[in-house]
Amino acid sequence: MFARSADRLAGRLPARRHARCVAPALAASLVVALFAGPAMAAPVPDTFADLAEELLPSVVNISTTQVSRTSSEQEIPQAPPGSPFEDFFREFFERNRPENMPRRATSLGSGFIIDKGGIVVTNNHVIAEADEISVILQDNSRYDAEVLGRDPKTDLAVLKIDTGYDLPAVSFGDSTTARVGDWVLAIGNPFGLGGSVTAGIISAQQRDINAGPYDSFIQTDASINRGNSGGPLFNIDGQVIGVNTAIFSPSGGSVGIGFSVPSEIAQRVVRQLQDYGRTRRGWLGVRIQTVTEEIAESLGLEGARGALVASVSEGGPAEDAGIVAGDVVLSFDGRPIEEMRDLPRIVADTDIGKAVKVELWRKDAMELVSVTIGELEESPVVASLGAPDAPGEGDSGEISQLGLGVAAITDTLREEFGIAEGAKGVLVTEVSGDGPAADKGIRPGDIIVEVSQEEIASPSQIKAKVAEAQEQGRRSILLLVEREGDLRFVAVRIEAG
Repeated sequence: MFARSADRLAGRLPARRHARCVAPALAASLVVALFAGPAMAAPVPDTFADLAEELLPSVVNISTTQVSRTSSEQEIPQAPPGSPFEDFFREFFERNRPENMPRRATSLGSGFIIDKGGIVVTNNHVIAEADEISVILQDNSRYDAEVLGRDPKTDLAVLKIDTGYDLPAVSFGDSTTARVGDWVLAIGNPFGLGGSVTAGIISAQQRDINAGPYDSFIQTDASINRGNSGGPLFNIDGQVIGVNTAIFSPSGGSVGIGFSVPSEIAQRVVRQLQDYGRTRRGWLGVRIQTVTEEIAESLGLEGARGALVASVSEGGPAEDAGIVAGDVVLSFDGRPIEEMRDLPRIVADTDIGKAVKVELWRKDAMELVSVTIGELEESPVVASLGAPDAPGEGDSGEISQLGLGVAAITDTLREEFGIAEGAKGVLVTEVSGDGPAADKGIRPGDIIVEVSQEEIASPSQIKAKVAEAQEQGRRSILLLVEREGDLRFVAVRIEAG
């Protein structure tokens, strides 16, 4: 279970190794080898006390209050049914309490100061839906906070407090240079206990925990508990390389698996929230899906890599650049796309209005297009794909190699399967329970829009495409399938038929 939370270490400082007696010449060569190697780690300090003392004043506690109103009916103690006190309880509480009682719910989190003028960074979930937000400094002084901006997609928020004097601030470091195994410190407010320091190492990078579209978390074994949310993750130089955000925990407490938003992402978001009060993300205008080994083979692409374009938004930057469904994005603005989830992050971080080169795999060949990046709006519209004219009534057939029964879309079938007006393609009417199509989740009522990246309108076209793929020695064939308006590519294994 992933829990929004955030800090403590499960390990110890590594024990010093005891030197052994070696010949002088051998010892000299060992010294050269040890100290000349590029992988030599920075020395581990005997204590983190000096670093903690320096950083603690910059870490704050966040206290929020949410006021709700609840009907007094829910507040009345219930006497046993039939008891002589039942009417007394009801009359007394209804007479002495207002109809709606205000209730105040409070919660605690963490944050850190990034500007001496009182700019504080925390998690969005720490302050979401709060009616009152207070920032508590290390000396226990409390200040009301103003929300400058927040971003639910990366779970970040920026606050402003006015103290009348300069505050100790920390700076962001470069999370891209951090390595697995590097020492880190987490400081925060676990369980409301106030400034607590824990130490650990970076356990992993670029973790996707399905928390949002731009997941790329730093994983650490430094203890992160409830109340640490929004606190900083420091490197050994005292720079913030992460914002502690979530934990994986069956119990709700730290089990040594915590996650931080890397500074590579946080810095850009924080800067935009300060400048605009919101984020301004780049927009390409495509819906994408993972390139599996089967999809790669069916497209003639060497290796499962890139992001497969499932559909293109009408009037979006991708459509203007000539990108179409079935293209595989291999690189964007000179940065390789190894996995599907790389593309949304890279596009979002691209400056709006910038013209970038996009490398595509299209029909067994490389293509290079130029795209001018737009600004991401809420819920961009996905384009519907056109198709050739539909064939005559009654066209149907069995595609035994795929384990499918298909038919041209008729008015009768449209009504039977609840197909929307204007839907184009070939309807799936039957699916063999043990066939290749069933293995991929295809079911009756789905519409096959494309086969091998070419639009189809009749069962005979599908049969011809399957036969062509078999002649070419391909083990699978790529289908573009529509289900309730949602388009996705599916690579289906071809069986001998």
